[in-house]
Amino acid sequence: MSERFSCLDDDEREAGLEAAWSAVRDKALVVMPTDTVYGIAADAFEADAVAALLAAKGRGRHMPPPVLVASTTTLDALASRIEPYVHTLTEAFWPGPLTVICRQQESLVWDLGETRGTVAIRMPDDENALALLRRTGPLAVSSANLTGHPAATTIEQAEDQLGSSVAVYLDGGPAGSGVPSTIVDCTGETPRIVRVGAVTAEQIAELGVEVG
Repeated sequence: MSERFSCLDDDEREAGLEAAWSAVRDKALVVMPTDTVYGIAADAFEADAVAALLAAKGRGRHMPPPVLVASTTTLDALASRIEPYVHTLTEAFWPGPLTVICRQQESLVWDLGETRGTVAIRMPDDENALALLRRTGPLAVSSANLTGHPAATTIEQAEDQLGSSVAVYLDGGPAGSGVPSTIVDCTGETPRIVRVGAVTAEQIAELGVEVG
């Protein structure tokens, strides 16, 4: 049986964050608001939980979920051989709608799917999401929708699509922009935009970062 909590009420928000934290520890799934769209989340370090996330969306291992973090410093813990421009990008756009694909730390024990040794990382600009991430640590998070369907921008849309596959729903009201994050491949000497989203190529170029 799924539980739903409103993050618009302080007391209910606290209860919801506790319930979501407990669910993550139990390898269950949580839906939470972000600054872009609603996300479905699982403990990034629990392979069974990540597999359940992909199954709930109807997605295969060939489409591994990004990892959301609560701090820019976590980037160095999850990624290795980080190109200098990555810090330029994250200092400018984190927290915010920019996802960077980096080489993952080889010492990490997790299974996000067929990542080919990389990890996609983002720090969301949403206080409810950050509050949960501070409690749980890095979460594997994908848009809260069935694959092939529009991303959920309200908790009702997420519930309609994902139903009882999710243990806890955190309602933060309408999601931020409704526009997905921009995904940039940062594994090479020059960054390459994989998906155009809320951050534009022009905004990146204004930082003096050449985009391939």
